[in-house]
Amino acid sequence: MSKVLVILGELSDRDIDWMLANGTRTQVLPGTTLITEGQPLDALYIVLEGTLSVAVSSLADKEIGKIISGEVLGEMSFVDGRLPSASVTAIEECLILSIPRRLLTEKLEQDVLFSLRFYRAITKFLSSRLRGTVKRFGEETDYLSYKDPDDERAIPPQDVENPEDLAESRFQWLLQRLKGS
Repeated sequence: MSKVLVILGELSDRDIDWMLANGTRTQVLPGTTLITEGQPLDALYIVLEGTLSVAVSSLADKEIGKIISGEVLGEMSFVDGRLPSASVTAIEECLILSIPRRLLTEKLEQDVLFSLRFYRAITKFLSSRLRGTVKRFGEETDYLSYKDPDDERAIPPQDVENPEDLAESRFQWLLQRLKGS
């Protein structure tokens, strides 16, 4: 769950309220492909519950990783405007928060402070993912299997006493609000 905590730790309560008000909670059944490699995305996704498989066609659709609760999907395509480089399929029933790309883009253009916090969060998220990949290449013999490393060397923001606790509580709050609606 550490990946979404990176993002939630940067956003304000008002930002999260906006995401909840404008996002859609969706049940995804096992076998359903949420993201198709090479096909445009119309949303940014947060995995609230469940497990999904990541595969790429260049490796004969071999699974290269698993996505679990707390992961964010579609962020790379959102940031760089390119088509997804992998397909993501539900292994088990999943609960996903989908935030429409159009609404998120409008919000980013209209709310400068939200935009700053959002892009800072995405930058930290992608940096964390890249560091994990580099670490795996240095330590693992099977470079294609994804493991979520806990980066104990992360530098916490100076203005928050314990950002992981804050982010964890925000994720639990988000889950409670979504389950109640």
